[in-house]
Amino acid sequence: MTAYVIVIAAAAVGLVGWAFARTTTVRVVTGAGLAVALALAVVATIFEDPVTGSRHDVMVLFALVLAVSGGAVVTTAAFEVIDSARPAVGEGATVKAAADVLRGGAWIGALERLAVFGALAARWPEGVAIVLAVKGLGRYPELRAQETGGTPHSGAAERFIIGTMVSVIWAVACVYVAFAPYVVGVR
Repeated sequence: MTAYVIVIAAAAVGLVGWAFARTTTVRVVTGAGLAVALALAVVATIFEDPVTGSRHDVMVLFALVLAVSGGAVVTTAAFEVIDSARPAVGEGATVKAAADVLRGGAWIGALERLAVFGALAARWPEGVAIVLAVKGLGRYPELRAQETGGTPHSGAAERFIIGTMVSVIWAVACVYVAFAPYVVGVR
């Protein structure tokens, strides 16, 4: 029941954070809070009885919301931390400069997390490979143009990889919280 409550609360915070977190500090604090909440939910699923019935359906729905909205906040927070920890190499080496190169990244990331969650919830892990392949092939022309003629040291390729990894790991953790006791046979 603990994981159930944590997932619902974190999904609500994720939605609010996705919609209203505009400053660096708020994004980083919200992202860190969501990461801690998801980690606690993962631990709770290990030690408590699984949620069943209609509560499980509600938990899956809120885990999906947490995957999509919370993942956006956590991914942005990760970029904020990366940018603040290391001074930019060139003028274009920030999250905003990479976002100029990789337009639509926030929506693509949300759709990516939705697709990863759906594929794993449907017990079709091959779907994750397809999602990543489509994303990589879709971004290849922009990343290639950046490498050959774009702003030097923009960091777009690195940010593409980091954003994808954070996003996918977040979605996988949300699926784990929703389905682990049933898939792994914990109980």
